[in-house]
Amino acid sequence: MRLYPPIPFQRKSAIKPDVLPSGHKVDANSMIMIFLYAMGRMRAVWGEEALEFKPDKWVSGTGGLRHESSYKFFSFNAGPRACLGKHLAMNQLKIVVVEILQNYDIEVVKGKKIQPDPGLILHMKHGVKVTLKKRF
Repeated sequence: MRLYPPIPFQRKSAIKPDVLPSGHKVDANSMIMIFLYAMGRMRAVWGEEALEFKPDKWVSGTGGLRHESSYKFFSFNAGPRACLGKHLAMNQLKIVVVEILQNYDIEVVKGKKIQPDPGLILHMKHGVKVTLKKRF
């Protein structure tokens, strides 16, 4: 979800003048676009390996889950306007992933280009071709 967020951008509107943590001034009624697709790839936010998918990034040294701030991992928004379904969606995601990983070996088909097709909802232009092999 960091590299390919389902909703690749969000739009916010300031109801009164404000100053962002960066020091930028925002006028009332200004439209602010937050590009989650780009934010998930920023080296300044995620480090030198920002463009790589490394699931172990989310596991602590003791084997537990490493949680990131909602303001850094912004897929479900943050603060008082956070997504109401965040916890349900994350639990469903974990259950589905565990079931698949326990029962199948998955390999991305070599030579197939993975290309995002941006829009209101992020899709893959040609899908993501994989092979599944049932574990016995």
